[in-house]
Amino acid sequence: MILKDHRKSLLLLLFVFQVFVSQAITVGDTLAVLEPAPKHWKETYLINNLLSKNHYRKMELNDSLSSVIFNDFLESLDFNKSYFLQADIDYFSKYEYELDDYIKKGNVDVAFQIFRIFRERANTRIDYVDDLLAAGFDYSIEESLNIDDDDIEWASSNDEINERWRKIIKSQALSLKLAGKTDEEIVESLTKRYKRYRKGINQYNSDDVFQFYMNAYSGAYDPHTNYFSPISSENFNISMSLSLEGIGARLTQSMDYTVVNEVVAGGPAYKSKLLHKDDKIIGVAQGDENAFVDVIGWRLQDVVHLIRGKKGTVVRLQVLKFDEAAGAIPREIRLVRDKIKLEEQSAKSEIMPIYNGSKMYNLGVITLPSFYINFEEARQGIEDYKSTTRDVKLIIEDLKAQNVDGILIDLRYNGGGSLKEAIDLTGLFIDQGPVVQVRNSDGTVDVKRDEDIRVQYDGPLAVMINRFSASASEIFSGAIQDYKRGVIVGETSFGKGTVQNLIDLNRMFPNDTEQMGQLKLTLAKFYRVSGSSTQNIGVTPDIGFPSGFEAAKFGESSRPNSLPWDQIASSYYRPTNSISPQLIRHLEDIYQTDLKTDVDLQYLKEDVKRLKEQQDDDVMSLNYDERKAEIDEDEARKTNREALAESGGSIGKELTTAEEDQKKLTEDPYLKEGLKLLAEVVSQETK
Repeated sequence: MILKDHRKSLLLLLFVFQVFVSQAITVGDTLAVLEPAPKHWKETYLINNLLSKNHYRKMELNDSLSSVIFNDFLESLDFNKSYFLQADIDYFSKYEYELDDYIKKGNVDVAFQIFRIFRERANTRIDYVDDLLAAGFDYSIEESLNIDDDDIEWASSNDEINERWRKIIKSQALSLKLAGKTDEEIVESLTKRYKRYRKGINQYNSDDVFQFYMNAYSGAYDPHTNYFSPISSENFNISMSLSLEGIGARLTQSMDYTVVNEVVAGGPAYKSKLLHKDDKIIGVAQGDENAFVDVIGWRLQDVVHLIRGKKGTVVRLQVLKFDEAAGAIPREIRLVRDKIKLEEQSAKSEIMPIYNGSKMYNLGVITLPSFYINFEEARQGIEDYKSTTRDVKLIIEDLKAQNVDGILIDLRYNGGGSLKEAIDLTGLFIDQGPVVQVRNSDGTVDVKRDEDIRVQYDGPLAVMINRFSASASEIFSGAIQDYKRGVIVGETSFGKGTVQNLIDLNRMFPNDTEQMGQLKLTLAKFYRVSGSSTQNIGVTPDIGFPSGFEAAKFGESSRPNSLPWDQIASSYYRPTNSISPQLIRHLEDIYQTDLKTDVDLQYLKEDVKRLKEQQDDDVMSLNYDERKAEIDEDEARKTNREALAESGGSIGKELTTAEEDQKKLTEDPYLKEGLKLLAEVVSQETK
């Protein structure tokens, strides 16, 4: 392993560290009870050397990187500039270009000093919340809240930051009022919220502060390189096991918010398509009748306990979407808890009839939530171990037996999984050849190939992706596109083209009794067989559908310090040329016509336009009538569409199979259009 080569140098540096400890630079103190633990000096050395020697991005820890770490750490504590004053920032700025020197010496005192001041400021702001709630708010006046964090400057005075807080709390109170809460209930809810928030901030320990700081440092390399404190690692493992019975979401904590870290394929959250990575859960309610419990400021394990429950029971969540500010109106999501079985995460198929002109085509749809494999069974040599490729191979055999005219692989919301399965699955549709290239941190390139000359399916093929398709999904869809084997439809994918490895810092020093954390380190980068990286830009579909999720707001390219797109030499491969440029142009003409004539696509375009307008609106009204009008408009639009959908005469009667298929396609215009285009591919091939 590449880490072994640096073990001796790490030991030498830790010996030198003993000398530096006595010479460490000490900065000012405000709350002396919160100080670095002795082990943090050692962990800093380990993390610094692992990053500098093994990270894919070779960067020197210098003044330039120090400035990035400095600003990222401040942002992690106060992302919307509502705690620190400009005077605080001016005071901290003397360290902006010195953090590199401190880190090299294992000194993290600056981070603890900044955090202690942050904690003082937070307690002061929370004290002010009580005064605001006691005074109440006038929702009839015309005023607004700026929700563009990038456009906000640090407040120059207490009066200015108090005014900022008045608007923030008023916005939160207005959201509760619009949800039907009385003034008394609003005061009670927000009082409890900030009481818990205060408790949470005051409970942060030295490991928490060290984690914030090391994540600012590691995140300067790329957004997927992270440090986990011992308790964070333990909580992640707990959430991994708890996710198997509940809503199917792995959660993490970011300051006072519970944040969705991953949506588990096959679970209730995944099936709902309403909960996504980086969404914030701010309220939890049991059943359909009970009131929401505000969970802002709660510890992660307490929120997980609320969300968990017996299979078949209902839990409701109040959620701030990943691209919405803290003052936005939360969305309510209703989920039925379930036990997530491996079968639920497996590939599934159905046959959908689609008309192309007067002719009907039976098209197979294979839905693939993730690229999975049972590694334990594979290692044990069990012949029929479960894997994506094995399952899809059986599905294809079944679809072929039913004489389907074409197959669509649905990779929407598929966040990736096993690299091996992405390669093997590609091999079902192409002759042997390269599938993906992996460039390591030392510059060497490994070409991963499909070695099986057999082709399981050589008929008409389409692959559907969206902004939430990532990693292994991008490897598969990119290979299908490069080989010109199938048409790619949908939205541009996420753009995660990097490889990480989780390193237990205790493994570097097995005889050490102190419990240290873990470092997730980016070691390699994916490239398509054509030589283009999937990093940042993702996979661009041949036919792009309307999307409300722009790369600038959601996607790898929106993340600070993400690795750039680049390209390497193409590997030698032989395209099948099943999909020609002429065919793509023909399909694009058909799609543009559908955009003008298909009612469901027109609704989709309206929704996307509305979503983008909301995302681009940097100002939120604090006037009750204006906010209520916005809600009423959205509800009226939803009601009108439901009425139109039900006007077909299907209410109160049992639907036929054909009507059920049509209803499903109406509810999923992306799938409907993808199948229509696949039907045209079939039509062209049979001419």
